[in-house]
Amino acid sequence: MDFNKDNAARYKGRRLSVAPMMDWTDRHCRMFHRQITRHTWLYTEMVTTGALLHGDVPRHLDFNAEEHPVALQLGGSEPADLAKSAKLGEQWGYDEVNLNCGCPSERVQKGAFGACLMNETSLVADCVKAMRDAVSIDVTVKHRIGIDDITSYDFVRDFVGTIADAGCNTFIVHARNAILKGLSPKENREIPPLRYEFAYQLKKDFPALEIIINGGTKTLAEIDTHLQHVDGVMLGREAYHNPFLMSTFDARYYGDDSTPKTRAEVVQAMIPYIHAQLQLHGKSEKGGGLKVNTITRHMLGLMAGLPNARGFRQTLSDSKKLALGDPDLLLQALARMQPLAA
Repeated sequence: MDFNKDNAARYKGRRLSVAPMMDWTDRHCRMFHRQITRHTWLYTEMVTTGALLHGDVPRHLDFNAEEHPVALQLGGSEPADLAKSAKLGEQWGYDEVNLNCGCPSERVQKGAFGACLMNETSLVADCVKAMRDAVSIDVTVKHRIGIDDITSYDFVRDFVGTIADAGCNTFIVHARNAILKGLSPKENREIPPLRYEFAYQLKKDFPALEIIINGGTKTLAEIDTHLQHVDGVMLGREAYHNPFLMSTFDARYYGDDSTPKTRAEVVQAMIPYIHAQLQLHGKSEKGGGLKVNTITRHMLGLMAGLPNARGFRQTLSDSKKLALGDPDLLLQALARMQPLAA
């Protein structure tokens, strides 16, 4: 297939991925997720072009080599700025650049990007073309199926068709409308109804494109159903709150028969990582250093569904223990999961 090329081919494609989520999918979260699944594609939080062109580039773009395959999501609407930002992403080693055309927050709208860009298809096409001309890595678009009261399939079909003509081969379809006024981002993930059939129809209408579905998926059975109709599935909140679900992904969806890490092994694998980060940044002090909870907060859902999971979370959230800056806090949390820790 045309879409499964270059970096996507090198990493066996985007059959499974973890969504870009603000305040969540930072480099520490991605490093944690990579201990659980080797092949699932990981995405950064959205990074605005302004932050890259006028801010601290290393702070926004530095990542761990173990994170590959990893994609940079950009927020912006100026083709030239997006091209420069995409080039920075490529130079820093990302495997894909993704344009955010799905975030409905009013703050993002004020920046004239996110979901409101679906009203300006020709501008999105110009943005994609500018990025495509600037980089050799994949340029993809994440979008909704409609905005406000536009519920016709024709709207998203025409959007995808126009952007595909500009050179985009991969579309990540959040199968809900975005309500630009009156709903919070959280409500926008819950209230507009899911219409998976729109994503399925896009694959039928554009068989040469890579269509990835996003929104509301929580179980392996649901993933299996989606993959009968589209090329890939992107998980959001479920991957964050119940991350060990992803331990099945490499074998089930990528044909990798390597034995995945147990939950205890995942915990133990994060300890040297935290030590390395502390050595790099120093312990948290006034004005600097690393707060251990910036890493451990992403791990709270690792024991979801198991007895004593609450105790695990409590230990990792203990402010007094966290203040000590000792990575062995993870072993203390794990000890509360007996006999799992044995």
